[in-house]
Amino acid sequence: MADHQEASVTLPSDPASVAAARRYVAEVLGEWGLPDDAETAGSVRLIVSELATNAVQHTFGQSPTFTVDIRLEREEWLRVGVTDSHPRWPRRLPAAVQQDNGRGMVIIRWLAVEAGGRLSVTPTEDGGKTVWIALPWTVGAPAAAAGGC
Repeated sequence: MADHQEASVTLPSDPASVAAARRYVAEVLGEWGLPDDAETAGSVRLIVSELATNAVQHTFGQSPTFTVDIRLEREEWLRVGVTDSHPRWPRRLPAAVQQDNGRGMVIIRWLAVEAGGRLSVTPTEDGGKTVWIALPWTVGAPAAAAGGC
């Protein structure tokens, strides 16, 4: 496998695009050797769903599209980013507000940390942002090989 692989897709900021983003990422990860039933695959699908939902719901029509970037670096780190052109960065909402919504970033951060990864946000040149998760790439690790996935 190459030292660096990447893939991306740009989708309209529409609720139907959330499922399309999730399917796209699952297909790419499968091509890169991550079994669909692996715990990491499920976590990444949920993270992508939450990030894409945020890009659709919280940009208030100011970002007509969002982009999902997937990068595999030296077969050590999987990075998934969702970019939109809205200038407001994600933030935690007060607990009272979180009763009905606002838990997406909490879920994303928890999943990333639980898998030994991290979450970050970077600005884009057009004034938007990319929300990134980075997770250790475990495909081909000795434990996975011994488990007979």
